[in-house]
Amino acid sequence: MSQSAASTSHNNELVNRFINIRSESLNIIASLSAEDCQLQAMADASPIKWHLAHTTWFFETFLLSVYDEQYGVFNPHFKMLFNSYYNGIGEQFKRANRASLSRPTLEEVIAYRAYVDKHVTELLNTSLDDYIKNIIELGLNHEQQHQELMLMDIKYNFSVNPLYPKYLTESQHQTDIQDNVKAIEFIEFDQAIINIGTNAEAEFAYDNEQPKHQVLIHPFSFANRLVTNGEYLEFINECGYNTADYWLSDGWANIQANHLTKPLYWQCINEQWYEFTHYGLQPLNLDAPICHVNYFEASAYAHFAKARLPTEFEWEYAAQNSEVYKKVDDYLMPAQAKGEANIEQLNDACWQWTNSAYLPYPGFKPIEGVAGEYNGKFMNNQMVLRGGCVLTPKKHLRQTYRNFYYPHQAWMCSGIRLAKDIQ
Repeated sequence: MSQSAASTSHNNELVNRFINIRSESLNIIASLSAEDCQLQAMADASPIKWHLAHTTWFFETFLLSVYDEQYGVFNPHFKMLFNSYYNGIGEQFKRANRASLSRPTLEEVIAYRAYVDKHVTELLNTSLDDYIKNIIELGLNHEQQHQELMLMDIKYNFSVNPLYPKYLTESQHQTDIQDNVKAIEFIEFDQAIINIGTNAEAEFAYDNEQPKHQVLIHPFSFANRLVTNGEYLEFINECGYNTADYWLSDGWANIQANHLTKPLYWQCINEQWYEFTHYGLQPLNLDAPICHVNYFEASAYAHFAKARLPTEFEWEYAAQNSEVYKKVDDYLMPAQAKGEANIEQLNDACWQWTNSAYLPYPGFKPIEGVAGEYNGKFMNNQMVLRGGCVLTPKKHLRQTYRNFYYPHQAWMCSGIRLAKDIQ
């Protein structure tokens, strides 16, 4: 194949990926009304309409406005309205007030997406330099992150409605209920000096996953599966939320201030436990993994279980020789462990809290330019989660991925993996 033909083939592949990933965002809203897409039930969440516009703004701002001399912006006001946090770009509309933006309408936002998509595909059919291709890759991964955020926000926005509306119907998938999950087993790992992170030579990775570097790991053991709803219910029944000894000081203050007595989406109705899901209110599956717990809850449960949370380096060490899960369906509830692998549920159920603060790796360098604000500016007061979850898009999973949230947050699909020291 000639160099020109190889370049054309790569461009065609990039165009197809661009179209497919952008289309998936619209697939997510297929069952939603314009009113649904306007909801913002808390400041951490965003209206679905805003997600659709912001991911489009990304390509317009970082690609078309910079590299396409013929491009005319769709609406100059969108530069401020749909800027999330890029101070180098300019002013941003206040995040907590995004639901007040009844205009532009959902129809206009979809037209904005079509306009930008047309110009991006035209650009991708020309000769591209590596920097432009890198921006496209970042933009596509950014879109996939927001697809997960959209599903997170839909669930939260619907959860505050006492009618418990369904995003999807249960008939779209039959829940695979197995026999009772077996007791947790702890897999031992020897002391080692290992490579952590990636240099992103073969595949895309965010700057916060780089560079690859060595870490000393002390002997530890790692739970072969995630903590279940039933196990977490034992914690509740044993007065876990009323026992200060289990909690970090900030965690205890948090649950006292917010009157927390259970995970985010649990409801106890007539002495029966239910969980709010994308499929409405469902009886709690005791064998499924606990999800939507914050870092403080995960840490408290680990203390209750006479264990601890793994560090992110222990997590990556345990995962290095395990297969990255590839989603086979679009069901949006984490399935229970099946007992088919040495270590299960690394990527396919819930993100897993680690005991590691979100900090730069040695030698970390943010992306050049304004896009460098993407990750580095958030490296304080947050904790790392590893793995992936049922909401994470296909082909957006890798063992070096570093997710991060504040310790009090729980609306993402976050679960608990236990670890222990080996003396």
